[in-house]
Amino acid sequence: QEPTSLEAPVGDEEDSHLGDFIQDTTQPTPYDAATRQLLKEHMEEVGREFAVTRERIRQIEAKALRKLRHPSRSKKLKDYLE
Repeated sequence: QEPTSLEAPVGDEEDSHLGDFIQDTTQPTPYDAATRQLLKEHMEEVGREFAVTRERIRQIEAKALRKLRHPSRSKKLKDYLE
C-alpha cells in the first residue's frame, strides 16, 4: 500500500487535509478536560467544607473506594442491589 501524506487534500473542494481528521490522542477530549476541572472544583469545595486540603479529600476518596472494592464488601453491595 502506498503511503499517503497528511497534507493530502480531502473532499470535492479540497479545502481540507487528511491530517485535519486525525485525532490527537495526547490531548484530553473536551469532555475529559471539563470532567477533570469539575472534579477538582468539587474536591476543593468538599475540602473547604471539612477544613482539609483537596489532596486529603482525594486520599479519603481513594481509601473509601479501595474498601468498597474489597471482595467481601463488594459481594454485600451486589446482594443489596439484587
